[in-house]
Amino acid sequence: MESAFEMFSAVHISSMITLCLLILLLFICRNRWSIQQKKVQFIERFFALTLFIMDGYYYIWLVQTGRWDFGNSLPLELCSISLIVCIVLLWTGSKRLYPFVFYAGIGGAIQAVATPVLDLNFPHFRFFHFFYTHFGIILTALYFTWVKGYRPTFKGVVQTMITLNVLLPFLFAINILVKGNYMFLQEKPRGGSLLDFLGPYPWYILSLELVAFVVFCCLWLLFKTKKHKETATYDIT
Repeated sequence: MESAFEMFSAVHISSMITLCLLILLLFICRNRWSIQQKKVQFIERFFALTLFIMDGYYYIWLVQTGRWDFGNSLPLELCSISLIVCIVLLWTGSKRLYPFVFYAGIGGAIQAVATPVLDLNFPHFRFFHFFYTHFGIILTALYFTWVKGYRPTFKGVVQTMITLNVLLPFLFAINILVKGNYMFLQEKPRGGSLLDFLGPYPWYILSLELVAFVVFCCLWLLFKTKKHKETATYDIT
């Protein structure tokens, strides 16, 4: 029988520690990438392909197990959208996509890893899919920052906030049509999350806007440098 995932269990804490170690390793090795441009591009695209395959198999699994449903299986959650943008960023290196992956990707994925909306535990495929894709978003954003030399800007904060707010009315409409709860715009996750601290419905949506802006600004302040070099170390655009 498949075991249920428990928040802050030994498995969950081990997963968060693993993420911290991977981030630390990436930071330590950030200045040691001396391989050829073609090899760098191959590694980036290979990682993008693994994310694509992992996520694609997840949707196949949903269909095969009878779990597919328009109300909760479309790739319309923040991290699902961030993952798609992340894959395209890895494949193209486009600087236009970087701000969304950095701000929305890191902000959303860290919250998801800290309070997972997950029903199946280790060693189920869904467990590995959840953490692999969310880790992938965070590590990709940090890789393009530390290794590729892309720099977060306050303009990127504003652009990401605008993009998210442009998406909101469409997601509201889709939620009504398919009776879904994408981006938790209809109700909070029932298993508990950080949204529980942001007030009742619908006020937590407004609170979330402010929290998102503050988190994005904190990320910008944390990673910005005195010299804002817009030219990447390995620019493939």
